[in-house]
Amino acid sequence: MDFALLTIILLLLAFAGYALWDSNQIYEAADKSHYETYKPSVLDEGKSFKELQDINPEVFAWLNVYGTNIDYPVTQGENNMKYVNTNAEGQYSLSGAIFLDYRNSKDFSDFNSIIYGHHMEKHTMFGDLDIFLEKEGFDSHRYGNLYFDGKDHGIEFFAFLIVDAYDYTVFRPNVGDHERQAYLEGLLEKSVYFRDIGISATDRLVMLSTCSVDATNGRDILVGRITDEVFVDSFAEIDVYDDEEPDWNNHDGLVKEIFLLPMLLILVLAVRLTTSIRSNYLNRKRK
Repeated sequence: MDFALLTIILLLLAFAGYALWDSNQIYEAADKSHYETYKPSVLDEGKSFKELQDINPEVFAWLNVYGTNIDYPVTQGENNMKYVNTNAEGQYSLSGAIFLDYRNSKDFSDFNSIIYGHHMEKHTMFGDLDIFLEKEGFDSHRYGNLYFDGKDHGIEFFAFLIVDAYDYTVFRPNVGDHERQAYLEGLLEKSVYFRDIGISATDRLVMLSTCSVDATNGRDILVGRITDEVFVDSFAEIDVYDDEEPDWNNHDGLVKEIFLLPMLLILVLAVRLTTSIRSNYLNRKRK
């Protein structure tokens, strides 16, 4: 009996170790550092970005939300399913890629362009949209950058929403001219946070959408205005997550579910094994 329990404990420990290693591989593949060499810049005149486009021609833009780890290439597939499990290099990946709704124009000429990304922990993909759940985070993170058509464009964020994934009054890319004002007013009515930047129906909006932490079908959406003015990144010299402890309270829960539960079972079985060994020892001693 003791040998069987020990075998189970060792098997669970091995599984937990593999699960932790596997989950870390997922997060490492999703980290922005994986794509840094491809990021367009003035110095290389977009050469590295073009290299990424040679690998995957469906990469067409680059998104950076200042003060976060959201700093990724943007893709667009023939539907909204492809890049759920395909990375920006065109390879299968559970972390997927950041992608523009297939119904939107790649030149961001539509009134509202919707960009999607997985909500992941360890500050990967769109996990850092959690920053905007708090008003302080929303107030202090006002700008971003969107590179497309060979040049940078500014993003000025003005609203944060939490809506249902099936709210088609929100998830309607490329709203027509005569519906723009009503659509914009609807966004503002549903916003959790909003700042007045003089937004109007003549502006171009970009909406960053990810899964909400508090509802099964909830979606967090950060809304900004695309501008020709490129904003300075005031966070550029700051390592936001330097020496940060692992975030075990992050809502993604992937590591907790596949690692901590087996460890709990191991602890329970270890206690039982110890109790069994002690009981056998005492019984032999009495005899």
